[in-house]
Amino acid sequence: MSHRVGPQSGDGVTTEPLVRLLGPGEIRALAGRLGVRPSKRLGQNFVVEQGTVRRIAVLAALRPDDVVLEVGPGLGSLTLALLEAGAGQLVAVEIDRALAGELPRTIAAHAPHLAGRTVVVTADALKIGEPGGSGGSGGSGGSGGSGGSGPAALAGDRTANLALPATPSVLVANLPYNVAVPVLLHLLAVLPSLARGLVMVQAEVADRMCAGPGSRVYGTPSVKLAWYAGARAAGTVPRSVFWPVPNVDSRLVAFTRHESPVTTASREEVFAVIDAAFRQRRKTLRAALSGWAGSAAEAERRLRAAGIDPGLRGESLGVAEFARLAAVHPELPRTIRSS
Repeated sequence: MSHRVGPQSGDGVTTEPLVRLLGPGEIRALAGRLGVRPSKRLGQNFVVEQGTVRRIAVLAALRPDDVVLEVGPGLGSLTLALLEAGAGQLVAVEIDRALAGELPRTIAAHAPHLAGRTVVVTADALKIGEPGGSGGSGGSGGSGGSGGSGPAALAGDRTANLALPATPSVLVANLPYNVAVPVLLHLLAVLPSLARGLVMVQAEVADRMCAGPGSRVYGTPSVKLAWYAGARAAGTVPRSVFWPVPNVDSRLVAFTRHESPVTTASREEVFAVIDAAFRQRRKTLRAALSGWAGSAAEAERRLRAAGIDPGLRGESLGVAEFARLAAVHPELPRTIRSS
């Protein structure tokens, strides 16, 4: 824990923490004062146990030059732990306007000497676009730029792509259960600067994210995430550390970005093949891809051209094989020459 030197008492020197984490009672009281009730629609479950947020922050292995993106900071439990762990700069994106409005005040009260490192953005994470691009955002309570002198609440336009005030290098987040995979894939797509991350998701979703070919839980999320990054399980989080207590356990997933597979196909074309293959996962690829290719015969032709057995199922292929398949051109229609 980081400390600053405090006032002396006699011959001794006392220290006080740079960051004072939220406790369970404070979190409930804060929510009550704001009139906030955790929303199932937004997938809100607040972490109330200090040891858990400290553990997440340590596992994130933050460096002083990291710009951390936190999605769904809620009441600020993890936000404060990330500041305590040494986040050089932190951009917190919160969709709930009441929570986003309160977070700068919480940081100022609990981490006053580190408050200038944080910018709070009021927005839907699925509307985030590339930094520096066009986006409808206005600032209040501080500078909206990456060098702001205090925490800023930025009201983002939820209908347009939002440009972040800084270029994030690390994602650390307790992702809402109901949109965890779409949010993670979207951020990896629009923020190429994200080099690594640590996210907390529902245990079942974590298993899918980390699964490899041949696993019974391997599917669309597994392959699409593998397009961007390598993922691994990083620990279990019991349901008892949340308020309200969810019906499922959570897990941590760490990821490190890597180069996408070499292919002449676009990402959209590769993802279209992946979607088709797992839409009817019990069918062979020849059958499952008949709609995508136009016919079962054309699907078989393309599969063989890519060096893939048409009798396999989608769960047998890795992302590189899907990329290779997507690059196979459709067979040109034959024309009849007139004499």
